[in-house]
Amino acid sequence: MINVLIAEDQAIVRNGLKMIIEQDKEIKVVAEAADGKVVLELVKSHHVDLILMDVRMPVMDGLEATKRIRAEYPSIKILILTTFNDEEYAIKAFREGANGFLLKSADGVSLINSIKSCLAGGMSIHDDVAAKVMPKLLKENKPVKQTDLIDILTDREIEIVQHVGLGKTNKEIAGELFLSVGTVKNQLTQILQKLDLRDRTQLAIFAVKNDLT
Repeated sequence: MINVLIAEDQAIVRNGLKMIIEQDKEIKVVAEAADGKVVLELVKSHHVDLILMDVRMPVMDGLEATKRIRAEYPSIKILILTTFNDEEYAIKAFREGANGFLLKSADGVSLINSIKSCLAGGMSIHDDVAAKVMPKLLKENKPVKQTDLIDILTDREIEIVQHVGLGKTNKEIAGELFLSVGTVKNQLTQILQKLDLRDRTQLAIFAVKNDLT
């Protein structure tokens, strides 16, 4: 069961989102919040796998809440859901550690698929946003010389980075490389430490920037 917390200041929107995502029997909404401050309180008392986070909320907005959640609860996935097709919001969200960015114009199937993709270790970006955001995110990451990369990572680790850059989930990577999902997770942790990267999103961008896809 995927436990979801919905962070959205409009009650009618929260109710609608809950009805949509709970059509999938694998997803359950365990808590709701109208602002980022309440989100921080709720994650202390609820087991949350993913937060569906609005950007514009009173008291504390979604970007600040994302930053704090990522620092205190790194295992919780965060999918930004907003009406604003604003590249600056998206860039800031990924800088703060969001795992996905989806517009509220997306249909129910896309929303549910994005939730599952984030939980599986993928990165979900609305097509309209990706076209604007990815080039800017790539510019922020300096490429590493291939010779340096070989010195830093093992051949197996480079293979895993390549798959992350292609948008593969941990399960897909494990299947293609004949590894357990646990082994893939452990190696990803080591890779992030070696490359001094914060999360999978940065690693995916790193892979593209260094022509590893």
